[in-house]
Amino acid sequence: MTATTDGSTGALEPRAPSATTTTTTAPGDLREVAERAARRSIDHLLAQQDDEGWWKGDLETNVTMDAEDLLLRQFLGIQDEAVTRAAALHIRGRQREDGTWATFYGGPGELSATVEAYVALRLAGDRPDAPHMARAAAWIRDRGGIAAARVFTRIWLALFGWWRWEDLPQMPPELIFLPKWFPLNIYDFGCWARQTIVPLTVVSAKRPVRPAPFPLDELHTDPSVPNPPRALAPAGSWEGAFQRLDRALHAYHRIAPRRLRAAAMNTAARWIVERQENDGCWGGIQPPAVYSLIALHLLGYDLEHPVMRAGLESLDRFAVWRDDGARMIEACQSPVWDTCLATIALADAGLRPDHPALVKAADWMLGEEIVRPGDWAVRRPGLTPGGWAFEFHNDNYPDIDDTAEVILALRRVRHPHPEQIEAAVRRGATWTAGMQSRDGAWAAFDADNTSPFPNRLPFCDFGEVIDPPSADVTAHVVEMLAHEGKAHHPRTRRGIAWLLAEQEASGAWFGRWGVNYVYGTGSVVPALTAAGLPPSHPAIRRAVAWLESVQNDDGGWGEDLRSYREQEWIGHGASTASQTAWALLALLAGGERESGAVERGVRWLAETQREDGSWDEPYFTGTGFPWDFSINYHLYRQVFPLTALGRYLHGEPAIGRLGKGA
Repeated sequence: MTATTDGSTGALEPRAPSATTTTTTAPGDLREVAERAARRSIDHLLAQQDDEGWWKGDLETNVTMDAEDLLLRQFLGIQDEAVTRAAALHIRGRQREDGTWATFYGGPGELSATVEAYVALRLAGDRPDAPHMARAAAWIRDRGGIAAARVFTRIWLALFGWWRWEDLPQMPPELIFLPKWFPLNIYDFGCWARQTIVPLTVVSAKRPVRPAPFPLDELHTDPSVPNPPRALAPAGSWEGAFQRLDRALHAYHRIAPRRLRAAAMNTAARWIVERQENDGCWGGIQPPAVYSLIALHLLGYDLEHPVMRAGLESLDRFAVWRDDGARMIEACQSPVWDTCLATIALADAGLRPDHPALVKAADWMLGEEIVRPGDWAVRRPGLTPGGWAFEFHNDNYPDIDDTAEVILALRRVRHPHPEQIEAAVRRGATWTAGMQSRDGAWAAFDADNTSPFPNRLPFCDFGEVIDPPSADVTAHVVEMLAHEGKAHHPRTRRGIAWLLAEQEASGAWFGRWGVNYVYGTGSVVPALTAAGLPPSHPAIRRAVAWLESVQNDDGGWGEDLRSYREQEWIGHGASTASQTAWALLALLAGGERESGAVERGVRWLAETQREDGSWDEPYFTGTGFPWDFSINYHLYRQVFPLTALGRYLHGEPAIGRLGKGA
């Protein structure tokens, strides 16, 4: 099988460890092998800590981030030759041999990503008759051309007249006026979607068109009919009903009262500006920032306006420059998440709780606590603030997952001022508990964000747009509450009951924010045992049996992102360091420390470790939107293996050894 230019193949195959970079372990005492690997990993991770106390690995997604960055610069007239050249180098380096671009390593070609990458390379000067471009264009045409691409891709093309605004789904800015109890109000959308949709309602209303620097006839199946009509679904179906709603919104666009529309756009602009973070970004993520800048610019904010200037500067901080001159755009940055996971890993691996690195990390995390209300207060108006976000700056959207893990990390540190830890943990635990949804579980950002309607809108074909509870987030909260002495609290018991009811027939749990059933299972089993369920509990035995059944022949575990869509991939894929660690964490919590599965997994981690104490992991094991948006957290390959090795060596999480409140 021929490898593609990004190093992947048409099917997933384990990569053989490099003899020059990995450690070879001789058969023998497994504890010595694990101790040696843990020591090397500790040294590697300590060397990566920033002087301020945080850790942050690269957050790698796909080339649509880079393509849209170039399209934004083209739209605003702020092109930079060096940036364009570096971005194009990165985009070309991710192209597959068949001319396509995938959204995750080893994955299949994806139409919208390929269209956007192709257009970006045209902006960078690549000729359409160049072999790599001709292959891409032919593949795009074979898959239905631009007309078959997602709505967001066609919005970008409409900005330059490559697609007609009239042929895009409509989202009116008057949406901002819908009351919070009304279906499809902006708070029915997940926080990431709401931050994107509000500015896009302005763009959709303005319908701007900048002169296109070239035609894109080669990307249409029939250039004479570039915008083919779409058939209506039956009126009695949900799809048909929402298609007809979209037609009504298009009709409304033509007759919308000017004063009402102007008031709606001004209200949307205030909403956007109020949510700009101190660093100039919006929500700490790239897509809302991009669309907010476009919307505000269309409403008269010039490029020198402080809001615009700060926003553009924030986007530059998402750029990662490689040694080869390539420039990659991160969709987001994950310092809080990475720091709490690194703290947990180092503590569980035996670093003393008052080690300067851990104290410094705790100090930094304490400084990142969010103590003011955000959008979450719409559903929980009486709840006292207290939590952590994922990013450097995102005070509007602390998230439940980060808050639970930060608390677990802080509890592992013996801080010189324990009262600071106690106060922050108390606020965070109270806020997290109060964010429980009605069904007893927890979501990532909001409570009860479960309306079925947003996902049905024709406009919303870009992935998940709501934030329902998930097993992995609920598990992390249950684990945190249990370690806070609340294992028998009614909220915790409801969370446990929800988790037990959500277990798949196979014994696994679905992973919303990590890939996938291995991640879900690796999160839930340690939480259940922390909350007092014995390893003999039937749910835990089923989970253990499932993990043992999907262990790879090489001793590791892996699961491909296609498991979100295709059942045959569930629990199957090339072995990775992070997924092997997740499986080991579940097996160790399930009482399997002496099992053959654990021994093989620990040996796999030791044998694939590189000389510098790190692991190589090109595969994407993080999830933004299941299947639609995948993430390679570059620190996952370091923190989770170290956590697993530490718990193998020491028998329990460090929080149990240190004791609550230490």
